[in-house]
Amino acid sequence: MSTLTITNALIFDGENPELISGNITFSDGLVSAIGSQEEGELIDASGKVVIPGLIDAHFHAYAISLDGFRIERGPLSYSALAGAKRLGEALGRGFTTVRDVAGGDVGLANAIKEGLLPSPRYFYTGPALSQTGGHGDPREADIDVCFSHGHMCEVLDGPEPLRIAVRERLRTGAHAIKIMTSGGVISLTDPLAIPQYSNEEISVVVAEATRRGSYVAAHAYSPEAIMHSVRNGVRSIEHGNLLDEPTAAFMAENNTFLVPTLAAYAAMDRRGDEVGLAEVSKTKNIEVLNAGREAIKIALKAGIKVGFGSDLMGDLADEQLNGLALQIEASGVFETLRSATSVNAELLQEPTLGRLAPGMVADALILDGNPFEDPSVIFDGSRPRTIIQAGAIVDAGTL
Repeated sequence: MSTLTITNALIFDGENPELISGNITFSDGLVSAIGSQEEGELIDASGKVVIPGLIDAHFHAYAISLDGFRIERGPLSYSALAGAKRLGEALGRGFTTVRDVAGGDVGLANAIKEGLLPSPRYFYTGPALSQTGGHGDPREADIDVCFSHGHMCEVLDGPEPLRIAVRERLRTGAHAIKIMTSGGVISLTDPLAIPQYSNEEISVVVAEATRRGSYVAAHAYSPEAIMHSVRNGVRSIEHGNLLDEPTAAFMAENNTFLVPTLAAYAAMDRRGDEVGLAEVSKTKNIEVLNAGREAIKIALKAGIKVGFGSDLMGDLADEQLNGLALQIEASGVFETLRSATSVNAELLQEPTLGRLAPGMVADALILDGNPFEDPSVIFDGSRPRTIIQAGAIVDAGTL
């Protein structure tokens, strides 16, 4: 593999607020050195800042619509092709890694590994697990049809069916397991606050995942649902918009991550009519919209590790960078950059991602300026940026 050196750079290493001044060299897909040496192809980064490749820990490749039945019952071939486009566009924004929490499968993952499509590094859970009438159940109350599974969600009740489902996901390469433990915005029949799944059901899912060295991520909004999840061993809380201080303290005690997804609520608020958001979903969205930023502040104050996710569905996928802007408003540039790099890498249990230091994976982003002086260089998609994945410059024309 070729060697690439970025010269005259300011480097954010993913963990420390102080920028490193110097060159950074990538060889054989890894960071080989930081200092003054110049090897291989040279890129002058004078006046620019190099950061680790961004990580989106709440991505949905197969989320082709906000209509649950269209997502779940449409042809998988179409969802895969649309998902490939969504993945390529995410890479073009600078997201060199994504975690797909509710969807993805070994076929898509293998295609990415074989280089059949340009894509971020891809970690998937397979379809999320939902109780009957839970967040993953797309049926309206007056629709009398059976629904058991689709491309993003599977409806299962009871410890033993859940145990088998977890084992099957892990057999087919799932990175982690996703469960729904509270109501959601786009689901039509479940209140936001009420916890979902029993203690026994969650515990079985966690036990099976943990025994394989994996973990469980839970969709949860309310303090009741978050406490219910954490008590039963869930490792990451997705969304968590209604988080309060006592619940945050409990999360911190249990080393539970929070993955906020601010982009989704802002996008649905502004563009709900455009994408056909149901009226009941608009009402739920208002309830969580502004609370999400406060939840991040509460979480950081409590010492919770806060990641970054986007959770964008359908045509709203182009709002991904806006999620960074919103999180900067809540927690500042430094914490947001940590969230989208080293914190998310720790959540993924991938210690060689999310940082720039010798031996780390050579995923990086050259920003057109200093984000600590001008945050817009992070989230303004019109600003030039150079994306490096595995030590090679990503050709924007292939995305």
